[in-house]
Amino acid sequence: MTKEQLRDFFVSQGDKAFRGNQVYEWLWQKSAHSFEGMTNISKTTREMLENNFVINHIKVDQMQRSNDGTIKNAVRLHDDLVVESVLIPTKTRSTACVSSQVGCSLDCRFCATARLKRMRNLNPDEIYDQVVAIDNESRLYFDRPLSNIVFMGMGEPLMNYNNVLKAIDMITSSEGLGMSPRRITVSTSGVPKMIKKMADDEVKFKLAVSLHSAIDETRTSIMPFNATFSLKDLREALEYWYAKTKSRITYEYVVWKGINDTQKDADALVDFCRFAPSKVNLIEYNPIDDGEFQQANDQALNLYINTLERNGITVTVRRSRGKDIDAACGQLANKQ
Repeated sequence: MTKEQLRDFFVSQGDKAFRGNQVYEWLWQKSAHSFEGMTNISKTTREMLENNFVINHIKVDQMQRSNDGTIKNAVRLHDDLVVESVLIPTKTRSTACVSSQVGCSLDCRFCATARLKRMRNLNPDEIYDQVVAIDNESRLYFDRPLSNIVFMGMGEPLMNYNNVLKAIDMITSSEGLGMSPRRITVSTSGVPKMIKKMADDEVKFKLAVSLHSAIDETRTSIMPFNATFSLKDLREALEYWYAKTKSRITYEYVVWKGINDTQKDADALVDFCRFAPSKVNLIEYNPIDDGEFQQANDQALNLYINTLERNGITVTVRRSRGKDIDAACGQLANKQ
């Protein structure tokens, strides 16, 4: 409920409107899981709330810690469905990787989450509560608050656009966590219509695109939805995004043995990057058991690095974290 709805409810009960402000603060800033804990509200009012409302908070069912410090949460929702979220610590920052759907709407063949059917979208409060849980863990285990958020967990964020935006609004609000939107990155596999909508909505967070090939035939073979959302349409949407936002685009890119590890593939990526300022993250591949996809060798990675740098495109190699607990990119699949 919005603050206004809560205020109106209390007025309808013959109480003061500011009670709605108090409850709203308990729910969002203090992340109360029960009405009993709202200690500046009278016992009678708390009982009345208990009789009229329920707080559908998340529960961290299981927490796993990796050898490299990464923490993975199995998060149980109010209807007993489970999603996973991850805390990725480095020496200077703590990053939350959060989920936006139970399962996924898309069909990327290299991703464990894509093998789960999409059961439902997460609500804004469920997304927000994942961030709160990870922030608490960062403070407890690393003695610092959360510094960054990436929407790279389970699901395609742009297929749950309205709820993701509402969650980010609360995460960045002074009435919520008060985080800067520039510390938030939404990663999409590429839904052209929704990328344009983000630009029209003048969002302030960063955009990352899970690309993996700039050749239509290759990309469709590993990400079948590309047959519907082609590279041509994606590029047009990204051109629109940059024209409206002037915000640099990050491309997430895995190089696989025998799939996209040639000079032709690297040259195609360079051509795709030329139309707007961009950065390429070359991501280490994390196997999902069946061995169909295999990480390319260092020679292929160096071919990409040299080709991109020679053409003035920023490139970084991102080593995966949390592989020993299936917490790395593409591995979130509720194995427990």
